[in-house]
Amino acid sequence: MKRFLLSLAAAAAFAAPAGAQTVLTTSSWVPPTHALTLAQKEWCELVEKNAKGKIKCNQLPRAVAAPQGTFDAVKNGLADVSFTVHGYTPGRFVFTQMAEFPFLGDSAESISAAFNKVAMKHPEFLKEHEGVKVLAFFTHGPGIVFNTKKPVTKLEDLQGLKWRVGGGMVNEISKVLGMNVTLKPAPESYELLSGGVMDGTLFPAESIESFKIDKIIKHATTFPGGLYNTSFVLLMNQAKYDKLSADEKKAVDAASGEVAARIVGRHWDKVDRRAYGLMQANNVQVVKADARFVGDVKAKAAPLEQKWAKDAEAKGLKDAAKVLAEFRSEIARQSK
Repeated sequence: MKRFLLSLAAAAAFAAPAGAQTVLTTSSWVPPTHALTLAQKEWCELVEKNAKGKIKCNQLPRAVAAPQGTFDAVKNGLADVSFTVHGYTPGRFVFTQMAEFPFLGDSAESISAAFNKVAMKHPEFLKEHEGVKVLAFFTHGPGIVFNTKKPVTKLEDLQGLKWRVGGGMVNEISKVLGMNVTLKPAPESYELLSGGVMDGTLFPAESIESFKIDKIIKHATTFPGGLYNTSFVLLMNQAKYDKLSADEKKAVDAASGEVAARIVGRHWDKVDRRAYGLMQANNVQVVKADARFVGDVKAKAAPLEQKWAKDAEAKGLKDAAKVLAEFRSEIARQSK
């Protein structure tokens, strides 16, 4: 018996290194089938592959915090890895609003790759995220106007309805367009629209499937390059990253940055394409904004870009207008 116990102990000691994996707890506040959750899972699988099995991800069964509290939840160690919308905490992030202006581009992958490249190039963006390790900056696809009431073909049609928006620059865009908006996280959309509390929402195409509003929405208006976009960050607890070995850090870094931005973008673009089929199946009337409508939006939104540049420079970003121009140029390059 003693020999048996000794052999068990020896076996356990021999097996210990294999069990001594670094575990990253990941959290998602959107459904398990959402593009963001799937992208985070793909990122994890790439990290695990890069680390040759020395790192393992553990996806928590439910979010550790509401969407608005995710940044601080990761910062405080309630989860090791998650993502958040910068606009969910108004006033906290200024520089990243650069990625939320109208008419940026038609592909989440190209916009995200460009956003990550330009933001990582300017240290001020990372400084705005002190306390966490930024893994990647990214955006969703072009923003669309969805509603349950009527076709929206001109500026005046946006007024008089009640709209849900996600915060950030889209909130400011909506205000200058004369819209009656309420700031609410995306997962609340079904309840707000089905109950008639809100008449419409601003979303990328994918969201009608992800948040199950495809049978509630009756009308959609698309814009070349999107009416708006939303800035996101994939982030990691800084202390957890700091504790990783050099090889583990290398594995995480190799899966992050532009690689991670493209992973998310590809997932989003795929579901955006699928969403148009859903709209057709559910008889959603889709109209494209004409030149006059686009021109009206551009005229109303232009002062917001000037204000952003002024605010960003006041917070420490040099030549903010030049950085925005660089971003647009990079999107164009990535879109070829």
